[in-house]
Amino acid sequence: MNAYFRLMRLDKPIGIYLLLWPTLWALFLAADGIPDMKTLFIFVLGTILIRSAGCVINDYADRKIDKLVERTQHRPIVSGEVSPKLALILFVVIMILALALVLLTNKLTIQLSFVAGALAMLYPFTKRWTYLPQLVLGLAFAMSVPMAFAATKGIVPNDSWWIFLATVIWTVIYDTIYAMADREEDLKIGVKSTAILFARYDKLIIGVLQVCLLLVLIKVSKIFNLGIFYDISIILSVFLIIFHQKLIKNREKTACFQAFLHNNFFGMVIFIGIALSVIID
Repeated sequence: MNAYFRLMRLDKPIGIYLLLWPTLWALFLAADGIPDMKTLFIFVLGTILIRSAGCVINDYADRKIDKLVERTQHRPIVSGEVSPKLALILFVVIMILALALVLLTNKLTIQLSFVAGALAMLYPFTKRWTYLPQLVLGLAFAMSVPMAFAATKGIVPNDSWWIFLATVIWTVIYDTIYAMADREEDLKIGVKSTAILFARYDKLIIGVLQVCLLLVLIKVSKIFNLGIFYDISIILSVFLIIFHQKLIKNREKTACFQAFLHNNFFGMVIFIGIALSVIID
């Protein structure tokens, strides 16, 4: 069981957190306060399931690549602890459970879930033919936003797409930082990423994207009439961004990975600002 636990990456929950924060942003904004407990439960558990399924299909798709990368050589499929066939079966089971959850919502949310599922399955294979797999991952992660609004309001208002955009940009930022840690090995084995695409301009482009993210989040404040608590969270997020830039300054592998992990605090700070604004203000 330990091998399957690791295959779903439940021993490394950072991916769950990074997917969960934008989901919570959207749920609290859509509800203009604390969301319905049933909806909250569905989306939190759904986040865990989808991220687990994404890790399984990613490891299945990368099983021949992972054995060539030092960091991934001990993943369960590569090590032989889990066969590719059993990994696929596990993926299907998790996706069925996720579908069962979303069936508890409404028609629009169910329809959007198929788009989200398709993007999640597509992402692991994109690194073979495009330098923008991080963008595809961002689109997959951001689908939780329209789904949250659809489940809460029954519609996807135009304003919600600003949250969608913020999620896409943020995902590209932190996953590019993550890819920087593997860039040299990826170049050798032919795996594509935004870190390779941006090359020596990686830090500059990440910085530009971080500024764009802040501008979009400020726009969100105006659209949803968020108050002082959200303003404070934006100020704190600026300091977090500066810290992340400091960490990746020398492109050192461990520091880049630390910056990736630290993005969890960025998502959390924004969530706290949103939650306090819609509940108290």
